[in-house]
Amino acid sequence: MWPRIHGAAVHFPIALVLLAFAFEAAGYLFPRLAGRLGLGAAGFWAMLAGAAGTVPAVVSGLVMTRGTVLGHDALRRHHLFAWPAFALIMGAAAWRLLHGASQVDRPPLGYVLAVGVAAVLVSAAGYWGGELIIGP
Repeated sequence: MWPRIHGAAVHFPIALVLLAFAFEAAGYLFPRLAGRLGLGAAGFWAMLAGAAGTVPAVVSGLVMTRGTVLGHDALRRHHLFAWPAFALIMGAAAWRLLHGASQVDRPPLGYVLAVGVAAVLVSAAGYWGGELIIGP
């Protein structure tokens, strides 16, 4: 049961963090765009929802692996990407929550890059998670 719960739970943070990066990057690259405030709001909500979605993904993963934090082979590679992604996502969401959706006219480059790195890390974690299920 837990592999199915984990598999279902992880898709939300992956998709939402990728969306948050797209919105935040567009808001950064096009600061004079008429809809930039909408991009900021979309990035804000996508980041918060993605961070919230990481909690059931992490909990179900830990239950499924009986608390194994690294493991070996594909599980190790999965965790080497998942844990830094989790930390970056939670940190970016906390920053975004403190600054609000409408408070950031143009997100700082460091924040946008952090969300981009989190998007890459969570995607790589998803890839290695899939390798655990599908295999080589």
